[in-house]
Amino acid sequence: ADVAQLEPRVLAAMSRDEQLATAARGADLYQGLVDQGVIDTREHAKVAMLGALYGSTTGRAGELVPRLLRAFPRATAVVGGAAMRGEVGGVVRTWLGRTSPEPPEAWRAVQDRQHEPDATDADRQLATRHAREWGRFTRNFVVQGTAAEWALCWLADLRGRLRALGNGVDDTGRATGPHIAFFLHDEVIVHTPAALADEVATAVRESAAGAGRLLFGDFPVDFPLDVSVVAVSAKTE
Repeated sequence: ADVAQLEPRVLAAMSRDEQLATAARGADLYQGLVDQGVIDTREHAKVAMLGALYGSTTGRAGELVPRLLRAFPRATAVVGGAAMRGEVGGVVRTWLGRTSPEPPEAWRAVQDRQHEPDATDADRQLATRHAREWGRFTRNFVVQGTAAEWALCWLADLRGRLRALGNGVDDTGRATGPHIAFFLHDEVIVHTPAALADEVATAVRESAAGAGRLLFGDFPVDFPLDVSVVAVSAKTE
């Protein structure tokens, strides 16, 4: 199972941007932006949203992001404010309060250099570039960090549900009940007896919804999953 467009949904919930949450209702947030008339195509919607999350200001993203600024001022203010905080060397926080690292000393040295009497235009340009780069980091940190917190809540809830479905081990010590076999970012693989596959799929979905309620209360944002039940899950090169 993997979550559809986790970061934009988290941003909608963090900012309490109901307009963005409405676009996120259902399986495809990017198509939701098209249906709302914010962006013309799904491809452009993805470019625009990723541009807003990562601070893109050039190319196609630079052309499209202003449409999101107008349509979703609450959501874009969260990431925009985090970027501004980072550009001046400040720290930002995730939804549960984890703080970003402070800029390294080399970064601060570049910023200080631009204010010295003999500073050149090149010094000032370098300071501006470094400030914007750190701002892009803090812009993304608040959303990515909160998405990670949502995922931790998802896994914790899911482990409890799987344990309730079966918790045995065989003579070799291997689990015989359903258990998490793999997790990465917003994707989870559960190994389960075939007879429990449907119940496990339900548990995966319900735990995702539960994680949303735990973090964001009754704010109406969906966290839909793409769930597949297969006999064998194998990595391919």
